[in-house]
Amino acid sequence: MLTFFGVYDHDSPVWVRFLMWVVTCAVGITTAEFVAPAVFVREIVGKLVPVKVAITAAIISVPVLLSLYLYMGLFGTWVPMHLLPMQYVYVFAMSLVLTLTGFLIGKASRSSAAADRPAASDAVQHFLDRLPVRFRQAELWAISSEDHYLRVHTNLGEELILMRLADAVRELEGAAGGQVHRSWWVAKAGVSDARRENGKLVLVLKNGTDVPVSRTYQAAAKEAGLA
Repeated sequence: MLTFFGVYDHDSPVWVRFLMWVVTCAVGITTAEFVAPAVFVREIVGKLVPVKVAITAAIISVPVLLSLYLYMGLFGTWVPMHLLPMQYVYVFAMSLVLTLTGFLIGKASRSSAAADRPAASDAVQHFLDRLPVRFRQAELWAISSEDHYLRVHTNLGEELILMRLADAVRELEGAAGGQVHRSWWVAKAGVSDARRENGKLVLVLKNGTDVPVSRTYQAAAKEAGLA
């Protein structure tokens, strides 16, 4: 890229150079939006990070080089065709650095988010701290909604607290369990059995309470290991 700016167009106005950066960056970013998910998430080229970075940069470099070539031709001097392979190497080198930088920043951001996210046991304990002292070391089995209250089911008994189920579910995110009905959240530790009644899935808590599983949440319940 720097060769395009410094060698082929010494006398171009500043606004032309600036617009060139804008155009090429836009092309590169747009291409990366399509290429990166396929390479890094779907892993169509395998799992090796160096290979992913190199292939992503190589693909991004093609439309970026094309945009530079067209831009220089329209606003300056057409680059000789025999020099394009060398220009591709320059563009690829720049794309490689930017792709690697983006990968490292993304990895650091994901690691930071994971570190900031409370552990499953911490989430459960934080929720149990809302209960009277005698329940704070209990094993959480389930939560059911009753009007504006929640009935908390534990191995030490039940307790009502003033809270919305949606807020409780959000607070327990990451814990071993999940919402199985619009009025129920169930912990994996609280399930003793599961059965079918008239084609509907029902979970049985360790205290014998039957918990209906609505069709909306059946897949999530199975994925969470509740049934």
